[in-house]
Amino acid sequence: MRIAVTGATGLIGSALVRSLRADGHEVVRFVRREPTGGDEARWDPARGYVDPAGLAGCGAVVHLAGAGIGDHRWTAAYKKEIRDSRVLGTAAIARAVAALDEPPAVLVSGSAVGYYGDTGDRAVDEDAPAGQGFLPSVCVEWEAAAAPARSAGIRTAYARTGLVVAREGGAWGRMFPLFRAGLGGRLGNGRQYWSFISLRDEVAALRHIIDTPGIEGPVNLTAPEPLTNRQVTAAMGRVLHRPTLLPVPAPALRIVLGELSADVLGSQRARPARLLESGFVFRDPGIEQAIRAAL
Repeated sequence: MRIAVTGATGLIGSALVRSLRADGHEVVRFVRREPTGGDEARWDPARGYVDPAGLAGCGAVVHLAGAGIGDHRWTAAYKKEIRDSRVLGTAAIARAVAALDEPPAVLVSGSAVGYYGDTGDRAVDEDAPAGQGFLPSVCVEWEAAAAPARSAGIRTAYARTGLVVAREGGAWGRMFPLFRAGLGGRLGNGRQYWSFISLRDEVAALRHIIDTPGIEGPVNLTAPEPLTNRQVTAAMGRVLHRPTLLPVPAPALRIVLGELSADVLGSQRARPARLLESGFVFRDPGIEQAIRAAL
């Protein structure tokens, strides 16, 4: 199959591209610079431009592009970049696929479990409403921006991804060096739930969505049972054989991270009901399995 991917240089996108190509699929990577090879196509999300030639003949489009949530302090300008990179990019891709004479069978558009906001101890699945705050509002707009694809009859799924356990990037990419140095510890009181997923399960889930005609709408890409930050911290210590005695107080996180600290200290107990109902089998359902897979 010919498959187009945005965000193909990111943590998830690059792993997805490798997986698809290893199985013989033709992958077109959308880039914001001038293409340098036949496997690249140009797009400019801010201007709403997508090269239609890159989409021609594609059976699926996977849209993962967006500014990193934790890459910078959340100034007003960076919050705008977080929102615009997702909403404008998704709208551009959705309009482009809808305008094709032969559109793809499926659009898998990135989203996040941030959609649910702080759920405390309450477990939520894809039927739960959006939460309150900046990230939930971004996720709502992000998913709504794919409306042109849905209206054109293209099966559209929103991959609400949790915290990806990987060495190469994301939250775990920053945590591994700290824990290896014996400096890891719980964040705040450690009672907040983390909805995690291993990188290889994330890639497998995206491919499962592509290959399963009945899956559309929101899909939580998280391991079956979320754990508290305290439990995750203990697991990191066990796998890496390092002490985890240095908690990071909540006030310190607020000083260092600013508004982002609310997301770090918030609790999201999301479960992957749609994946499980559709027969998806996790290779790394537990946190220690996910950590060992990353290593």
